Order: sequence, then C-alpha cells, then structure tokens
Amino acid sequence: MNSSHIENPDVILIGSGVMSANLGALLKRLDPKLSIQVYEVTEELAQEASHGWNNAGTGHAGICELSYTPTQNPDGTVDVSNAIKIFEQFEKSRQFWAYAIAEGMVETPKEFINPVQHLSFVHGAKWVDYLRARHSAMAAHHFFADMAFATDRGTIGSWAPLLTENRPDVPIAATKMDSGTDVNFGEISRKLLNWLARQDRCGIASNHRVVDLDKTPTGWDVTIRDLATGEKRRNTAKFVFVGAGGGSLHLLQKAGIPESKGLGGFPIGGQWLVCDNPAIVAKHQAKVYGQPLDAAPTMAVPHLDTRILDGKKTLLFGPFAAWTTKFLHKTGSVLDLPGSIKPHNLATLLKIGATNLDLVKYLVQQGTQSMDDRMDVLHVFYPAAKKEDWKLIDGGIRVQAIKKTDGQAGIVHYGTEVITNQDRTISALLGASPGASVCVHIVLEVIQKCLPHLLTTAEGRARMKAMIPTYDVDIKNPANAGYFATQSRRASELLQLS
Repeated sequence: MNSSHIENPDVILIGSGVMSANLGALLKRLDPKLSIQVYEVTEELAQEASHGWNNAGTGHAGICELSYTPTQNPDGTVDVSNAIKIFEQFEKSRQFWAYAIAEGMVETPKEFINPVQHLSFVHGAKWVDYLRARHSAMAAHHFFADMAFATDRGTIGSWAPLLTENRPDVPIAATKMDSGTDVNFGEISRKLLNWLARQDRCGIASNHRVVDLDKTPTGWDVTIRDLATGEKRRNTAKFVFVGAGGGSLHLLQKAGIPESKGLGGFPIGGQWLVCDNPAIVAKHQAKVYGQPLDAAPTMAVPHLDTRILDGKKTLLFGPFAAWTTKFLHKTGSVLDLPGSIKPHNLATLLKIGATNLDLVKYLVQQGTQSMDDRMDVLHVFYPAAKKEDWKLIDGGIRVQAIKKTDGQAGIVHYGTEVITNQDRTISALLGASPGASVCVHIVLEVIQKCLPHLLTTAEGRARMKAMIPTYDVDIKNPANAGYFATQSRRASELLQLS
C-alpha cells in the first residue's frame, strides 16, 4: 500500500495488527478531530500474529476452551467465571464490528467472520464427569443457555462426524453451541485500517520500522526507518500505543519506562496440520477443543478447527510448538531472544528456566516430532485420519510474557496484558489467549486509562454507546439478560451470523 505520513499526530500506533486497528478506529469515531499515524514494519498490513494462518481464528468466547475452566472444586463443580468474563469481552468485539458494518466503515462481513459451531470434546470416564459438571455450570448462565451436552456417539457424530469415525469403545462426551465463530483477524484489521487511512489527518506507513522511543515533556519522540530507502525520520505524539506483537518487548525496552524493568519474553513458534481434501473438509463444520495432553502445558490444548480464509474452507489441527529465538514470524531475527536479555531481567529469566523444565522438555520433544508422531496426536480427535491428507505448515510466533509477580518470577500463560507508564503516555500490549478475540475490550481499557477525556463528556459517552451498546452495562448480571439478548441478536444480524 502507499504510505502516508502525518507530522506530530496526537496518537502513534506501532503495528497494524488487530489491536492497533481497532484502537485507531475507535479513537477516530470517538473524536474525529484526532490525528493518528500508524507505522508497520511489513509491506502489507496485519501480516504477523493477526494474519489468518498465524492463529487458530477462534472467536474466543469461553464456549469450548477447557483451559478457561480448569478448576474442578472438591464437590465436583466447575468454576466457569473466567469463561463468562471472556464471553462478555468477545461480545464487545462483535458489537463494534457490527457497528462498523452498519456505518459503512467495513463491508462484506463474511470475509472476516463466519458462524462455526464450537464443541468441547473429551474421552475417558474422569473427563466425561468433568465435562458434565462444566456443562451444568455453564448452561445455568444466560450466555450459555443454549449449550447442548451429549455422551451418545450417534449424537456426537451428528455434530462432528470425524470425532466418532473408527473410534474405539471408550467413554466420550461433548458440548456444543451453534453461536461460535471463525474469525480472520487479519482481514478485519485491514478493513478497519483501510477505513482509517481514508479519514482526515490519519496516515499509515507500511515498510517502516520504529527503531527508537525517547520521552519528551509532553509525550514521545519516535524514530522510524523507511526500510525501502534506509532513510530515518522522527515524529512526535502525545500518546503511543505499541501493538507490535512479539516486537513490543524490544520497543518497551527502548522506551526505558520503569514498568518494563524485570520483564522478559520467551518465544514459542507454532505449527499446524492442514487438510484441504474436499471430502474430509465437507464432513466437519466445527471448532473442537479437547482435553490437555498429558505431556503438554496448559497453553497447548489441541483443537480441530474449521477455517474459512479468503473464501476457502479448510481444516486445521494443532497447535504444535516449535523452538525459535525469533520474536516475529516474518520480520524477526534469530538474535531477538538473546538481544532481549538485559541485566534487569536476567534473574527473572534464569529463575523461569529453572522452574519450568517441563516446558523446556516439551519444546524439545515437539521440535523433534515426526509426521507420524503428529498424526498420533490427531488420531485422538480423528481416529480415521490418513497422513496423505494432511500437511504441516508454520504458524505465528507468540512471545510468552515473563515477569516478576510479587517478588516471584512467573509465566503469564493466559490473559492479555497492557503495560502502561505512570503518566499514561505509552501503552504496550503483551500476553496471549484470548488475545485478538477480546481486542475491543482491551483497547477500550486503554482509552479509559490513557485517554479518559474522550469518555467524560456526554457526547463521548453517547458515541461509545453507539459503537458498543453494552460497554456500560453488566451483561453478566441475569437482570440484564434481556438487554444482552437484544444487542447480541442485532450484532449477529449485522454480521450475517444469524
């Protein structure tokens, strides 16, 4: 795309992924007078973690992901509060994207979101009992009232035939909701950014790398290199958002804010098995999340997914981890990890290495797997799978945030964090799942924290209410179930999900 530059904008967004795209669009609709500049290191937009093939594309709503409800209480009940929270957060994304459709900001919703039922699937008597208890707790809440539960093979096979084809006679169970989605986060990012580029006093410069950040009395002085010419330029902004995926850690370190001290990152590459055989693809219309593998950390729960990318339906299975020292898939360097090690985070990283040997062992095991080994994992989901129908592809890279927590080092397995400095002039995104799905909730929190004046006026609140009707309503509360149902149904209709 052609690059455009705005001098001394109000806001600089680093990275063109789903976080920056939604933040930029929200800000411009809240205050049309704002000037916004986006810098992206790749030639095209949203090519790293948000790209369609670099993530599973699940519209994470807590429906099928057992890792969001891992706690089974001594009395046998399951704590589903985290799933309820994630569902509410994803609903904000759906509502804003529906608003963007209604207002003509973006078109053709099927290019970025499609209805795909979400299933949880388990095997073994212990896990069947767990899933039954999980379903009981979830179906009691109005978010999940339509969730179905089955242990009957015929019923489960009617939902997802690949799960029961050639399966041995062991106890199995599944839950299903038809309101799940498959999302191309790269496509919605590009659509929103293309809209932003057409607005007054907004610029997008791809193939430009931010190489330095210097604090000023009123904001930040940003140094950018044009990768086509090698030329450097400087720009200033009152507020900077670092939505650079794996590149965020390096930029935080360059900014030198106290909040980045002790912070480290550990990159984990991803790989997927992909099937394009039309006969097999046609049998499966679901995202099926399973129970954790015995040897895997909680972040590696396998799933068998319908994907719809560029109008084509395929099947994806994984993730399989891959060892890497890069922080970015397309533009990263093998020196990213060693270059991120600083005196202030060395102790944190050493402690993590000593206390997470199982993770290191798992990554080594994953990196030495053969195709037959990967097929053995797939057979847990799809017993009749044949190797010739599947190919292995590289996915994206996630940088696992490593930080000091109450004096103890720890890995943040789930949850997406935003690091903000004390004067609230810079925020940076770190973290993982549910990530992109809850991007609107996350950037709304950034606005509330760093640019609160946009929401303190009656006009600002009215504009936000138009974009996200439930932003100021606790839709988790059963008293608001009717309001939630009305707004959710409207969003589904606008997004052509009904």
